[in-house]
Amino acid sequence: MIYVRVNEILKEKKKTKYWFIKNMEGGYQSLSHLMDNTTTGIKFETLEKMCKILECEPGDIIVRKKSIRKKVKKDEQTSKAV
Repeated sequence: MIYVRVNEILKEKKKTKYWFIKNMEGGYQSLSHLMDNTTTGIKFETLEKMCKILECEPGDIIVRKKSIRKKVKKDEQTSKAV
C-alpha cells in the first residue's frame, strides 16, 4: 500500500493542517483527501510543491507500507471448504 506521510511530517515540524493547505494554495477537499490517504493519484507538480513547503524529499512524503495479511491456518481452510 502506498502511504502519504503529510500528517506525520506536519507533526514533526509542528505545523497545522490549516498552515499546509494555506501554503499549498490548493483546494481544501483535494488536499484533505491527500492527507487522509483517500486520494487515487498525485501530480508531480503537487509533490514538488509539497517538498518545497515541507522542506523534504519525495521519499519522505510517499512511502510503501507492507500490507499485513492474516495467515489462515491449514485446518481453518479445510473446515471452511467443507
